Amino acid sequence: MTKKHPLAVEALHNAATLVGALLAYYFIPLTGESSALWQTLLFVVGLALLIWWVIRELRKQLAVGSGGVRVRSLITLLYPLVALFALAYYMIQRNDPTQFDGLVTRTDSLYFTVITLGTIGYGDVHAVGQFARVVTMIQVALDLVVIGAFVAIASSRVQVLLAQRGTGPAKPAGGDG
Repeated sequence: MTKKHPLAVEALHNAATLVGALLAYYFIPLTGESSALWQTLLFVVGLALLIWWVIRELRKQLAVGSGGVRVRSLITLLYPLVALFALAYYMIQRNDPTQFDGLVTRTDSLYFTVITLGTIGYGDVHAVGQFARVVTMIQVALDLVVIGAFVAIASSRVQVLLAQRGTGPAKPAGGDG
């Protein structure tokens, strides 16, 4: 990797992660009947891996100190998170069509996941069953952790940049303040 264009390299990495997550989401074969227990186990394993990845990334961010903090490195966490929950919602609905209202296709599931991530909630697709609501609450909790980390790291980065330029929030501009 070159130091000439680190932003371009990060953008390519980000785009590759997004494309990979979408390809995995749309092309994972879901043929045949598998038990709800097996699907739940797969979801829990996937969720555990994502939680491990989030913790690993946060620890890396804390270890580099304030000078090396990178918000962009955390953005890539969202793509597999969205793909996992979208796939979970689709499988829940496929196994029990009473769990969601308005969720029929994989695209509906991806739409619901992104709308939930954005806390928009248009209401056209929503969880009705108890299991679907529990999984949705888990997604919201994880989304809040990742978004909270974004905000904390971004604000830390801004403070570092302001301090480097000598215009930090602790220094009033032009006198008494």
